Amino acid sequence: MTARGTRQGLDAEDLDVEEALALVKDGNGTARPACGHSPAQREGGGHGTSPSSSPSSPSSSARTPQTGHRADAAEHRHQETSWPEARTIAARAARSGAARLAPVSVTLGDALGLVLAAPLTALTDLPSFDTSAMDGWAVAGPGPWHVREEGVLAGSATPVPLADGEAVRIATGARIPPDTTAVLRSEHGRTDDNGRLHPTREMQHGQDIRPRGQECRSGDQLLRAGAVVTPAVLGLAAAAGYDTLAAVPRPRVEVLVLGDELLTEGRPHDGLIRDALGPMLPPWLRAMGAEVTAVRRLGDDAKALYKAITASGADLIVTTGGTASGPVDHVHPTLRRLDAELLVDGVKVRPGHPMLLARLKEDQHLVGLPGNPLAAVSGLLTLAEPLLRTRAARPAAEPYALPLRQSVHGHPYDTRLIPVVLRGDHAVPLHYNGPAMLRGIAAADALAVVPPGGARAGQEAELLDLPWATAGIDACFT
Repeated sequence: MTARGTRQGLDAEDLDVEEALALVKDGNGTARPACGHSPAQREGGGHGTSPSSSPSSPSSSARTPQTGHRADAAEHRHQETSWPEARTIAARAARSGAARLAPVSVTLGDALGLVLAAPLTALTDLPSFDTSAMDGWAVAGPGPWHVREEGVLAGSATPVPLADGEAVRIATGARIPPDTTAVLRSEHGRTDDNGRLHPTREMQHGQDIRPRGQECRSGDQLLRAGAVVTPAVLGLAAAAGYDTLAAVPRPRVEVLVLGDELLTEGRPHDGLIRDALGPMLPPWLRAMGAEVTAVRRLGDDAKALYKAITASGADLIVTTGGTASGPVDHVHPTLRRLDAELLVDGVKVRPGHPMLLARLKEDQHLVGLPGNPLAAVSGLLTLAEPLLRTRAARPAAEPYALPLRQSVHGHPYDTRLIPVVLRGDHAVPLHYNGPAMLRGIAAADALAVVPPGGARAGQEAELLDLPWATAGIDACFT
């Protein structure tokens, strides 16, 4: 079924799907202010920020790599990084020698989703002996053949050689007896009243025999270093004789959820809201190839935040909320206290522009996500994904684009990330794409990258795939 962006002219059978997807249409009244803030929550600080809070306040800046000192408020907006450059900086930060993860030896059972740290070289010929490709008879010479009473099964010891004019029952995968000229399939042979075997169709020499080394010879390179270990790679490695693999380990990530107003169960009440990021971020990070070592809820507590960061042994710390400059936004002050180097301090992207990336140590980074859910997703894909992918030595996805089914309003200066569903050869923008909303992305297949100024209907937009949209839940959350 082809999705359409307007309610006019819909077939009756399409209506429920259209309502469920909540496809956007021009002039639907859901456009948000240019700053991306909603009355209830602001994109930047997330938890507990005041309406006047802004990442351009002087207190929002720690040491920057450009200047080596604190930037003042007038310069901050100018220093915000473009969305493409922010992703490049995040990937580059993980390429330093100290940030590279040393290879580890893992069993096949633990290797799924990791990246090979060394080429996969065959430890044996494949197959390691001549085998039967079919159930049937191993035969020697032209027919008819006298059939031996005993058969040859897979896993049997070396069978007795065949004499000319002799045949023996054989199973798929069984070792071929010496002097066999071909395998006659079960459905292509018949026996006469004297028990002699006759072919029912013409045969070729070597038919249905898998010769030793047909797939590879011992020492052949099967896969290069850098290949992702998929279920098929596990099968190939096992067939080639491996019990363990040299792989790049998963980067260790600790998630710190900030905000006194967050509930972990029940319905929102009395100014308190449910924590959406605590349940959402860990599986998403695992889908990016990370090992989530802990999820800690700290509230709005500067001392607790400082203690959690300094005590963490994770490769990457991800914080949620507190990235603006309100009275309980403690991320920037804590980074200053730690003398952290701000690699990215604000990104020209909506939602999520107050995100940040800091280097705490040569081998440890912190990604500060805004507190609003979709803004946090934006930060996750902008800063955490390139950094984790590079640290895990995973290849970058090939960029691709599709034309938009409808026009999309843009920010005058910033990139926008818009949830879309993929319908045929088009991307269809979704409703509910405000920084505090998850309803749109919950139905989405991807995020469309909308350049400053917006995009017209039919214009191609770069797409960022969501892991589960193409791989399936069980495949990607391993």
